Amino acid sequence: MTDGETTFDRRMLEALICPRSQTGLRYDAEKQELVSDAAHLAFPIRNGIPVMLIDEARKLD
Repeated sequence: MTDGETTFDRRMLEALICPRSQTGLRYDAEKQELVSDAAHLAFPIRNGIPVMLIDEARKLD
């Protein structure tokens, strides 16, 4: 853990895909999100756990 936050296990990223576009994701460590460039969505990571629900994703401009 860093600065009181739970860190994300980057190895998990290899197993996750975007539920909308079915494409890979990139990890944004600063915002603690998994980003789907294809779907223009950013999925939050809360307490080290990715929330892969489309309704919880932030839309990217």
